[in-house]
Amino acid sequence: MNIVVVESPAKAKTINKYLGEDYHVLASYGHVRDLPPKDGSVDPEEDFAMSWQVDSGSEKRLKDIIAALKDADQLILATDPDREGEAISWHLAEELERRKKLKGKKVSRVVFNEVTKTAIQQAFSEPRELNMELVEAYLARRALDYLFGFTLSPVLWRKLPGSRSAGRVQSVALRLICDRESEIEIFKPQEYWTVDAKLSTEDGQKYGARLTQLRGKKLDKFDLANAAAAQDAVDLLEDATSFTIKTVEKKQSRRNPQPPFTTSTLQQEASRKLGFGASRTMRIAQKLYEGIDLGGETVGLITYMRTDGVSLSADAIASGRDLIAKQYGKDYLPANPRVYKSKAKNAQEAHEAIRPTNLELLPRDVVAHLDDEGRKLYELIWNRTVASQMESAILDQVAVDIDVAQGQAVLRANGSVLRFDGFLKLYKEDKDDEKEGQDDDRRLPKLTEGDIANREEIEKEQHFTQPPPRYSEASLVKKMEELGIGRPSTYASIIQVLQDRDYVVLEKKRFKPEDRGRIVVTFLRNFFAKYVEFNFTADLETQLDDISAGSADWKKVLRGFWDAFHTAVDETKGLTITEVIEALDEDLSDHFFPTPEDADTKHPRECPTCDDGRLGIKLGKTGGFIGCSNYPDCRYTRQLSLPDGEGGENDLSQPKELGIDPATELAVTLRKGPYGVYVQLGEAVEKTKPKRVSIPKGTPISDITFELAQGLLSLPRDIGPHPDDGAMIIAGIGRFGPYVKHGSTFKSLTKDDDVLIVGLNRAVALIAEAPKRGPAAALRTIGAHPEDSVDITVHSGRYGPYVKWNKVNASLPKDKEVDTITLEEAVELLTKQLEKKGAKKKAPAKKKAPAKKATAKKTTAKKTAAKKPAAKKTTTAKKTATKKAPAKKTVKTEE
Repeated sequence: MNIVVVESPAKAKTINKYLGEDYHVLASYGHVRDLPPKDGSVDPEEDFAMSWQVDSGSEKRLKDIIAALKDADQLILATDPDREGEAISWHLAEELERRKKLKGKKVSRVVFNEVTKTAIQQAFSEPRELNMELVEAYLARRALDYLFGFTLSPVLWRKLPGSRSAGRVQSVALRLICDRESEIEIFKPQEYWTVDAKLSTEDGQKYGARLTQLRGKKLDKFDLANAAAAQDAVDLLEDATSFTIKTVEKKQSRRNPQPPFTTSTLQQEASRKLGFGASRTMRIAQKLYEGIDLGGETVGLITYMRTDGVSLSADAIASGRDLIAKQYGKDYLPANPRVYKSKAKNAQEAHEAIRPTNLELLPRDVVAHLDDEGRKLYELIWNRTVASQMESAILDQVAVDIDVAQGQAVLRANGSVLRFDGFLKLYKEDKDDEKEGQDDDRRLPKLTEGDIANREEIEKEQHFTQPPPRYSEASLVKKMEELGIGRPSTYASIIQVLQDRDYVVLEKKRFKPEDRGRIVVTFLRNFFAKYVEFNFTADLETQLDDISAGSADWKKVLRGFWDAFHTAVDETKGLTITEVIEALDEDLSDHFFPTPEDADTKHPRECPTCDDGRLGIKLGKTGGFIGCSNYPDCRYTRQLSLPDGEGGENDLSQPKELGIDPATELAVTLRKGPYGVYVQLGEAVEKTKPKRVSIPKGTPISDITFELAQGLLSLPRDIGPHPDDGAMIIAGIGRFGPYVKHGSTFKSLTKDDDVLIVGLNRAVALIAEAPKRGPAAALRTIGAHPEDSVDITVHSGRYGPYVKWNKVNASLPKDKEVDTITLEEAVELLTKQLEKKGAKKKAPAKKKAPAKKATAKKTTAKKTAAKKPAAKKTTTAKKTATKKAPAKKTVKTEE
């Protein structure tokens, strides 16, 4: 008998079906032992001796394996084909050897990249010994993570109240998120304008072009810096008498497919396209890899999902090419197979990319056997794999320059036409953050040099530069991979740990650091700067790869790390919390309290509540905050945010007084509420709410002056009487932003309209654009219906003209005209519509003259409701609480 051990019961169940009666497959449920979470589990003084512990759950699994081994001749270790899988097999073999349960037993190792019958049988025909280089790389990583976490975390607990723990890779990932937030907070939007022309050809085909040169000068992004500069350009274009096609540049480009998925790119695309987090993606992929029941046969649908490799096996490439030719035609099959090479150094021991185990198993073939998320991920992997072997897409790109008034200006129109879709027929990779002004999908009419362009409209548009976006899961994984921080197989767990420890929060699918996360990063950057540097962490990963490749000694790598790290930790033992706060406050001074350029401006360090207090960083039980030096006399506090920028909104944690309203002598204040920034007149008096008006979207906080606030508080304002009926048109700000109103008709203002100055002519034009509400007016009255004498009318609807009688509508046939349809034809259409709806053909009852109602008592049958018995208050005897000993702090180290 041969005993086979894998990690999971699902994988065991699948493999068991492929092997004969001479094999018995058991699951270890992951590692059977680990470092106990206490000091001394890794001892640098004893040449990094590591003590291992088998927990109660693993003990049960071990007993099952030991019992099965009694009558067995061989133990076959068939765990995953990566570094972690090698370590699981090594732990099991070591523990069984320590317990003397392998005497006289042969121990071998088999690896396979997919859970299919062919792959399993081939792997079992080629057993090997444990790869100790991979095991040593695991041991080095495990020891590094343990020593970093268990040595540094106690320092955090003592010096930074509210912090949790630190991890070797997670701390660097946290720094990435915190650094991005700092960039956002200090970001100063810069205004710029663009001018676009709507043009048309002589046969009326319209297209757009952007101003790129003005009076002989090529325009850079910020050359049109304000409305006046933009208007000057608009005036020139509107006064110009000639628009001529100057040059037409055409070129053909080829867009090649992306390589098949690695762990990292799968996580990124599953996040972008499916909205799956990294952990969720890996959990679903694990199920697809371990096997799915396809109507009686359990098959692994994809290859191993933890890999940096982008190559495909020769069989997979051949299968893909056959499928492409069969399913999509020979035009979609390139002349030669596409061969991809990984750019990552020592990419997961050169594993194959993630792909379907059988490309002939189309997504539609497995839909009945998978849940919704499994189906989506399998289809994503299948599409990407097949597309990677398809022909390139071909695009015709066109750039057209339009001369304005013989050199006074130049407009540029860009466009492209997809000439041949190639791989795009099946798959297009998404981007994390689309760039502004992309013209990839804009199509242009046929334009020829010398043609005259007709000016239709000239538009100017205001823009503001945007801060860099916060990291999504996809963009964070991509950045970590680019920097060489960690390995893709660990990204999901790193991201999860950061959230579990409340260092970051995921808001609108973007990572935002919590206060405690920012304080931890700042502390580490002050006192352990080397260990949160990107290059240092990446270099360690390279050394771990060298160990797995057999070119570095794992204990020398550990010694090189530990000696310097231990010294750095020892240097912080004498630090007091006060010293830490002072160091953090000084380090973050320019960040949170930037010195104003104007000497007369109030310094951000000055407390807004008391006269002589100084603001600084404080530490509380839940993390950091900004408070006054006069505490407890002054209790002013605010979150760790800047007085300017996205995070601080001009320090609106407290109302900011803009001035005193002369009419009411009440203070006008600027405030921030749950729905945004607003201005307020006075304060609430008992149940009377003060007047509040929202700030129009896109208005910079620095632009909100007392005069602007007064104007906003004067809303709604009368613009003038409508020329048609004399009713007053009103301008105001509502829940959906600025608007104009005429009677019951509302119309939102555009971003170019100012609610405070919009005039009567513009308001009338906007009102005219507003959709009309209420029933559509009759285009024609055909006549009275013979059954009740109610008029049948003709109306215009969104799907064409129709006839109406009471509540019955019937569309007019295409061969019938509004002006010519007869009463008989209309009655016939309405009768058919009634029959179609299954309604009775009798007409609605005619309204009778109201008769005198007899004063009849309405007899209501009383429902005899069975009264529910009143719920008795159940007095639960309080359990005598057994006082437990305080739980020890346990720090989970990264794996």
